[in-house]
Amino acid sequence: MLLSLLLASAHAEEAAEAVEADPTWGQELVEKFAEIPLATWLSVLAIGALGVILLAACRSYKKWSAKAVAFAALSIALSFVLSCLRLYRMPWGGSITPGSMLPIMLFAVAFGAGPGVLAGLVYGILQFLQSPSSLSGLTLQQTIVIFLFDYLIAFAVLGLAGIAHKKGEKWLYASIPLAVLARAFCHIFSGLEWAALYGMETIFGIEFSSPVLYSVVYNLTYLVPEAIICLLLALLIAKPVLKVMRTY
Repeated sequence: MLLSLLLASAHAEEAAEAVEADPTWGQELVEKFAEIPLATWLSVLAIGALGVILLAACRSYKKWSAKAVAFAALSIALSFVLSCLRLYRMPWGGSITPGSMLPIMLFAVAFGAGPGVLAGLVYGILQFLQSPSSLSGLTLQQTIVIFLFDYLIAFAVLGLAGIAHKKGEKWLYASIPLAVLARAFCHIFSGLEWAALYGMETIFGIEFSSPVLYSVVYNLTYLVPEAIICLLLALLIAKPVLKVMRTY
């Protein structure tokens, strides 16, 4: 009797070890999903959101005519190409480009703030897909804040230049700094997360006493020159470009 119990106990231990050694397909599936970085999930979400946005834009014919969709796609593509031509690159993200924000803002002026915000949102998703690894190694809170305020909202607010839609020339040149300022607020807010993460309080050899001041100076260092470039280019090309957008 005792021998039977010992044998049964030994078989039970072997079976338990076999279960531990050979996990079920369900356990393997859960483990594989757990290994996928959050940045990858956000990339998938961004691609899905991009598809939904484009589908919604094409279906809502009243606000999005074929002309509006075509110019939106052209403006987004041109902004994306210009964003790759960096005149100066900041050490922790952000760069001065030859007016990469201007096509989105001119589109917003031509078609309104609503379409402009939507085009800016799509552009922001493309910017994120260009470097999703920038969010790797962050906590959930940091990832969400930076994803929203460094990519989605930061570029969507460029559509606020659409306040100059159907208004005079003065509104056009006032709306560009306004849109850039809105983007600056977004980057300054997300910059606080970066400063908290890496303890960044020094830039160009200058040490700042607070993360807020550091984030303000850091982001304005590249956004102010970028805004000036956009304004100078707008003075040269805004009128003929807007005329083309509104005519065809």
